[in-house]
Amino acid sequence: MIRRLAVYCGSSLGNEPIFADVARQVGRTLAARGIGVVYGGGRLGLMGLVADAALDAGGEVIGVIPEALRDAEVAHKGCTALHIVANMHQRKAMMTDLADGFVTIPGGIGTMDELFEALSWAQLGYHAKPCGLLNAAGFYDHLTAFLDGAVAAGFLLPAHRANLVEAGTIEELLDKFTRHRTAPSIVQMVRGDL
Repeated sequence: MIRRLAVYCGSSLGNEPIFADVARQVGRTLAARGIGVVYGGGRLGLMGLVADAALDAGGEVIGVIPEALRDAEVAHKGCTALHIVANMHQRKAMMTDLADGFVTIPGGIGTMDELFEALSWAQLGYHAKPCGLLNAAGFYDHLTAFLDGAVAAGFLLPAHRANLVEAGTIEELLDKFTRHRTAPSIVQMVRGDL
């Protein structure tokens, strides 16, 4: 059962209005379904829009932000709960612990760092939580092509490629989460523990 989802996204708005629309829709939809938001704790960019939309819809929003970013006055002051941690490693670990799955919407390097850590941890068997990619307006087409290329080149098993659940809307992604099962870890595969 999914009680909370970590939402990974940009701390800027991007150049297309659809990205802001998607962020707001994610926040509203999660709140409407009674699913709490766990996110990076910022008030800027898509992060802030997700949080504001969820809060405006009566949802739970848990922020996790490193001290340095809080001190730079980018922390969201309206979160249901705001955890202050020492660094980015602690931020990602706490977000993973608090969430029952992961949703990635448009973002940059930090967003990719979060997404790929969640995926690699699933591949290693550190968690079996769904990892979702909301491919708004084809933003992640090149990323999915890269992953398909990694499979073709023998660097990524098809079963682990399938750990990334993809959809064009948050509603479709949540519906796919209900049917998704994380593939056995690479360790299980090597040992034959299937």
